[in-house]
Amino acid sequence: MTTRSIAGDDQGRPKVAMTKSTASSSSAAARGGPLELRAWIRLLECAKIIEKRLRRNFEEQYDTTLPRFDVLATLARSEAGMRMGELSRALLVSNGNVTAVVRQLQEECLVAATPDPEDRRSAIVSLTPTGHVRFEELASAHHGWVLEALSDFPEDKQRVLLDLLTELKTSLV
Repeated sequence: MTTRSIAGDDQGRPKVAMTKSTASSSSAAARGGPLELRAWIRLLECAKIIEKRLRRNFEEQYDTTLPRFDVLATLARSEAGMRMGELSRALLVSNGNVTAVVRQLQEECLVAATPDPEDRRSAIVSLTPTGHVRFEELASAHHGWVLEALSDFPEDKQRVLLDLLTELKTSLV
């Protein structure tokens, strides 16, 4: 437990008197910061490295984007299709972002939007047959790239990492 007392110095600036527990957190800062921040930054760094590779590979090898793949992947898991709002919530992005990507995919005949029979103001988006084929092609490549990215990280450690990340996600929701 960190306890601090704050007093003013002779020029009116706050001065923090550190206790033993504050001093130990200061040594953590000297090692790169508090554990929770170092863990968060490392998690982001790893995700960004892999994401950057995926983005580049999709662009260079398939002339598409990671957000387009994400929409196709989400729709592939929903046989009946999804309302635009559901799609944006599933992807954790704004409705505007989803709308722009869905329009691009419609122009490529990979998705179709049909009026929602329960709410004519809403549309249900689903993969077209061409979209299913394209998704399978992209998903296979995506899997290979992720496999390659993690190839030097042993499988037993991947299992442990998955378990830990599952616990973390559960604690966040």
